[in-house]
Parts: sequence; C-alpha cells; structure tokens
Amino acid sequence: MEKTVFKKYGEKNLKGKPRYLKAKIPKGDNFLQIKKNLRQRNLYTVCEEAKCPNLGECWDAKVATMMILGDTCTRACKFCHVKTGNPKGLLDLEEPKKASEMVAMMGLKYLVVTSVDRDDLDDFGASHFAAVVDQIAADHPDVKVEVLIPDFNAQEIHMHTLAKSNPFVIAQNLETVKRLTHPVRDRRASYEQTLKALNFYHKNYPHIATKSSLMVGLGETKEELTQAMVDLKEVGVKVLTFGQYLRPTLAHLEVQKYYEVEEFDHLKKIAYDVGFDFVASGPMVRSSYKASDYLDYLNEKMGSEQVWKK
Repeated sequence: MEKTVFKKYGEKNLKGKPRYLKAKIPKGDNFLQIKKNLRQRNLYTVCEEAKCPNLGECWDAKVATMMILGDTCTRACKFCHVKTGNPKGLLDLEEPKKASEMVAMMGLKYLVVTSVDRDDLDDFGASHFAAVVDQIAADHPDVKVEVLIPDFNAQEIHMHTLAKSNPFVIAQNLETVKRLTHPVRDRRASYEQTLKALNFYHKNYPHIATKSSLMVGLGETKEELTQAMVDLKEVGVKVLTFGQYLRPTLAHLEVQKYYEVEEFDHLKKIAYDVGFDFVASGPMVRSSYKASDYLDYLNEKMGSEQVWKK
C-alpha cells in the first residue's frame, strides 16, 4: 500500500503546479474592512507580506501572524524569500504596542508572532519576543500567543528569557530532513541545534507545548521524514505540520516533487502513529496555518476552562 501512496521523484510532471496548489483570492467585506483598518494604522501581517494562500481562512477564524524584529534576516536559507543582510542592531521598540493594537483591530483570539533571524543582536532578539508576549498578556489576557522563533543560537540564557514570558506554544521549525539540512538551511542553523532548542523548552517549561514543521518536495524520502518525526517526538514536540515547498524565485531551490493530497494524508497518519498530539498536513499548510486548531483540540479534549487557565 505504501508504495502506491508515495510516488517516486520524477513520476510527476513539474512544469506546472497541480491544481490543488492554487488558492482562492481572499475577498469579502470582513477581509476588506480588516485590511483597510490595518493600512490606516500602518500595521502589516505576515499573512499579507508572504501572500499566504490561507489568509482569508485564518482571518475568518480570528487568527493572524505578525513578524517582528524587522524585515532583514541575518541568515540566508535557500528556501526563504525574506531579505538578507545586516540590520546593525536596529529595533522598533514600538512593536509590542503595535502587536497589541493588531490584536484589538482584528478581534483576534490567537496571534502567531514570528521573526527573521537576528544574529546581530546580543540576545538574538529573545527579549524583544518576550516584550511582545508580555504586552499581549497585559492588554488581552484571553488571547493566546504562539511564537515561531529563531533558535537563539541554542543559548540557554536567551531561551529562558523567551520562555519566561509564557507563550501558549513555542515553535521552532526543523524545516527538512537531516540529510538536506544543508543546503536547505543557512549554515548557522542545524538539525541538531533545532532539536536541542526544542528539547530545552520541553524539559524546562513542560506546560508550554512545542511545535515544529517540515517542508516536503525537496528530495527527501519517506524513511527520512519518518526519522525526522521520531527525532522531534523524542525531544517532546507535541504539534507537527507538513506543507509543500514552493519555489519563491529562480534563485531558490528547485521543487523536486509535488506531493499528492493522499500522500499528505499518509504523512499525517504516520505522525499520529509516532505519537504527536496534533498534526496538520496538506499541500497549502504552513507552520502557522490555522494555528488555533491546537487550542480547539485541547478545549475538546480537556475542557475549555482548564485550557484557558493555563
């Protein structure tokens, strides 16, 4: 059965994207009004900047993603379209307030906060992340905040700084299987370093769920993906997502394979068999796709009062 589920590389014509990778353009009064209000206050979501295909669906669910620490990354991963350079320590100290304003403006129940890598900062941006989480907690105590963070060079002092702000979920993406980590990721990132960071949060802050994400279509095998799942589960990761890698520009890595929907379904089954609590898997799934679904899962499993008090 598995041989028929997972097609070999080269079996599918890569000249054009499959139809299931074409998303509907967001529209409707709710979307247009939110976008207008954000522009009037010079606020921007990653959902828009990254042209996320799931934007409308997530906004309707009162979920959005904000990027902090600027728009220039100090690393240069070969799958990512974010601008690379040296921000030279530049920080917008108003970002915590802007994040809080965005929550109010959009009526969010769940905010994902992510960032570029900031190796130019002494703490890699950890204290800035913590300030954003603290601001949201102070102004909107019922809103859950998920952080999709850099690895902070796996330095414990900085990881403590972030975790002590008590976000609902801490996510750090493994991105790909061990064999493909380089060239897929920047040399300053590594498979082992991401696992080390995730393990730190799990052991020292077990009440905070950890999460990671894997892209597919870069040349990985099913066996390598399964091993990556096992490695993530062994360091305590509870939430896992799978999505199709799409090439941003011709300067980025080529897509080696477009996965079929049934292959994503099969990956989800394997992940649940490995022991993850919650799995999202599909061609258009991204790390923060419908992130609040994990909260809904916990509410259903444990009862909303228990979850919201955490």
